[in-house]
Parts: sequence; C-alpha cells; structure tokens
Amino acid sequence: MQKIYYDEIIQKKNVRENLSKIRKECKDAADCREWKKLFQDGEVLVSCLKEKDPKVRKNAALLLGDLSIKKAIEPLIKAYESEEVLFVKSFYLAALSRLPVTAYLDTFKSFYEKAIAVEPQENEKKHIGEEIRQLQKIITDIEGIKKHKFTGFRGKHDILLLTNREQKEATVQEISKSAGSFLRDAKVKTHPLGVLVTTDDVVTVKKLRTYRELLFPLCGGQFVSSDPVKAAGQIADGGLVSFLEEIHQGEAPFYFRVEVKSRMPLDKRSAYAKKFSMELERLTNRRVINSTSDYEVEIRLMENREGNFLAALKCFTITMKRFSYRKNAIATSMHPSTAAMLMQLAAPYSKEDAQILDPFCGVGTILVERNQVKKARENYGIDIFGEAIEGARENTELAGLDINYIHRDFFDFKHDYLFDEILTDMPLRGKKTKEEMDFFYQKFFEKAKEHLAKDGMIFLYTNEAGFVMKQIRLHPQYRLVQDFVIRKKEDFHFYVIKLKG
Repeated sequence: MQKIYYDEIIQKKNVRENLSKIRKECKDAADCREWKKLFQDGEVLVSCLKEKDPKVRKNAALLLGDLSIKKAIEPLIKAYESEEVLFVKSFYLAALSRLPVTAYLDTFKSFYEKAIAVEPQENEKKHIGEEIRQLQKIITDIEGIKKHKFTGFRGKHDILLLTNREQKEATVQEISKSAGSFLRDAKVKTHPLGVLVTTDDVVTVKKLRTYRELLFPLCGGQFVSSDPVKAAGQIADGGLVSFLEEIHQGEAPFYFRVEVKSRMPLDKRSAYAKKFSMELERLTNRRVINSTSDYEVEIRLMENREGNFLAALKCFTITMKRFSYRKNAIATSMHPSTAAMLMQLAAPYSKEDAQILDPFCGVGTILVERNQVKKARENYGIDIFGEAIEGARENTELAGLDINYIHRDFFDFKHDYLFDEILTDMPLRGKKTKEEMDFFYQKFFEKAKEHLAKDGMIFLYTNEAGFVMKQIRLHPQYRLVQDFVIRKKEDFHFYVIKLKG
C-alpha cells in the first residue's frame, strides 16, 4: 500500500487523503522509518506545500516534521512566511518544532515579535494564538527558560493549604503547636478545601506536614467566571503578574501551565485550558507564557457546584523539603502528608519515649511521621514484602532516624518485650474474599494482644470498619477510644483503640 499512496501523491491523486493516511501510519516507529526511506529528501512532500488545498499544505508540513526531514527546514520557513490562510501557519511551525532549527533562532524571534504585534480580530484570535504558542515553543526549546527564584512576601497574603477535608482541624492543631510567635501574627481559619492562613511567613507555613498542597488564592479568593475568556480577564486584572514579580527575583515572563479541576469531560477541559491560556497570554502582553512541559507555576481552576471556578496559584519555585526522605514508595504506599495528619490525630493518645511497632510497615512512612510528632525509644517495622523493607531502610536513613525493619510475616513475629503502640495502615482487601478478610482481622487483634503492653494503644487506618467493630465487640480487652472519619465516601477511618490494663 505504501507504493500506491506514494505514486498517487506524485500523480496528484487523492493527495489530502493519502497524506492523512501516511501520517496515521507514521505513529508506528517501524512504519515511519519505511516512509522516510521512500520519501528520502522530501522533495515530493515539499512540492505539496505549494498545492491550492490548504489542508494538503497542512498535512504535507506535518508529515515533513513526522519524518524529521532536515532538508525541509528552509522550504517550511518560506511556506510559513508566504502562507495566506491563517489556520495553516501554526502547522508549519509545529513541523519545524520537530526539526533541528537552532541556527534559525533569530528568524523565529523575528516571527514572534511580528505575531505578538498583531491586534487580532475576534475570529482570528484562536489561530494567531496558536501561531504564537508554536513560536514560543520553538524559542524555548532552543533557549530554555530563565527560572525565577522564590523570595517570599513583602506583606501578608492568603495561603491555602489543601488538606484532608474531613480532618482540617489536624492542620489547625499542627499550626498552633509548631508555629510559635508566627501564630500570633497569622490568621488561621478553615476553608472548604482545607485551611486558609493569612501571613507574611511562607517559610514557616511550608514546613507544616499535614497538608497536601500549598496554593495562593487569586482574585482575592473570589470565584471567577466559567467562561475561559472572562476568567482570564479576571485573573489578569486581579494582579497575577504583579504578585508573581513580588514573590520572585527577576521580571516577567513567567512560564505557567493550567490545571482545570472540573466535571467536564477531558476534551472539554483541554479546550477550556487552551482558550484560557491564550487569552491570559494576550491580556498580560505575554508576561505570562503557557508551557505544558517546562513551567514554573501552575494556575489551578477548581470548579464549584454552580460551575464557577476558584482560581489559585501553585509555585514550583518554592523549595519543598518536608518529605525529602521519601525516596522509595510502592503502589500501596500512603502519601506522607496523610501519614503526618494521622499521627497528628494520634498525638493526644501517644506518648514520648514509646516502644512502637508497625506490623505492615511498607516503606516506613508512618513510623517516620510518628517520630516527627513525638520521639520514640524503639521503633520496629515488619513487612512480608522484601522490596518495601529495603525501601523503608533507605527512607529512614535519609530521615536521620533509627528504625528496626524486619522482613517477616507479622503473624510469625516474636519479640522479647512488649510495645506501647501498634500503628499501621491495614492492607486493603484486594483479591481476598470477605471471609478471608474477616479471618485476617481476627488474627490481627489476637496477635496484637501478644505484643501490647498494659494500657497499650492501637492506631489503625482502614476502610474495613465492620471488621474492626466486630473484633472490638468480640474482644472485651479492647476499648474504642476514638473513631476519626478520614475519607467519608470510601469509608476510610482512623481508629484509636486501647488495650485495657
């Protein structure tokens, strides 16, 4: 079929359709190599750049890029310059972005300056915006981007900490315990998405452990329009660029990506983000530039029930070291901020200098976070998965802690002395049946009695509430002290259970 497609293109038969079919075949690397051999220096395709049908010109250009035909660089540049159909221009550039065009940097910079100087008509915005985006990509691919350094605030600003929605108070408590003099000057309140802190001290806030992400609300925390063009206008008018320049060393441009959290299907979210980005670039005179691969900040748009968006900024320029010890993880590993939150909830029921056991320790995250809240005298972690144990040892060394890890089945574990606390993230059901999980929890509670000291505590994270409550009913030695709902929809709980003395 390759020879048929090729011959028809030479004969000017079904050119558009054949080019489209070839492009689809070129998605396979082996087929792409065969087509490159057939087209050789690309003269046949270059000739298609002069065809009357703009879609033929478009497909021919993209195919030259797909096949990485270097000799096509100058013909593509000339075709771009002479192209009169607006929507086609960006496709020449898309093709050129896949070719080695470093020597033409000044040419592309000149094209870029001309493109941004145009005041587009409403019906031209989409195509000119895409043309500018492709020019930016070529230039930044060659030059890279000049990274900005985060320097902090000159005044007080709102910081939104995304936390577990059921247990926001854990973060509020952490702030009150660890912030010291910082707390006297900061305003702290809960927010639908977590905890809002108003302060000029981002350094202290970023060290907190119980939040998942740190964001800066835009537009004063007010919702922006569901229309991407209007939303871009509100954010541009809301001082985005001046805020970025305030908290960073160096001037614009800043490179951003957009994340749309919405009920919209993926294709509509992508279209929304693209339209929003183009408009924001235009309204800020390219002082913020969209880049999907190399960016410094993220503009997060989070949809509410009414369809409007809360806009916030995430700065990747802020150095985060709070979980730098967590080099290793496995599929079932708990996020360290969740572990930190659970240990904050457990803090009133735990004690300093305790002897602690985690029978299903994974890579050791809970044990590490337990020692961030209160130091233990002895720490033991057990897991049947050897790879997890090796990862836990490395993580713990990076955390600067001393924890004993044992590659063994908890139900075969023996020890010379008793433990003050057993804390664990219980294994998920997976392939086990309900009956097997029921038996597993029965064995766990029986085994735990062997290892707990008088008045010992169990801190247990699970989504098997029924099995836990059943075992507490069947074992009068245990008393349920506290039941924290962690993820209501998935029925995850964090139980504080005491072995009666």
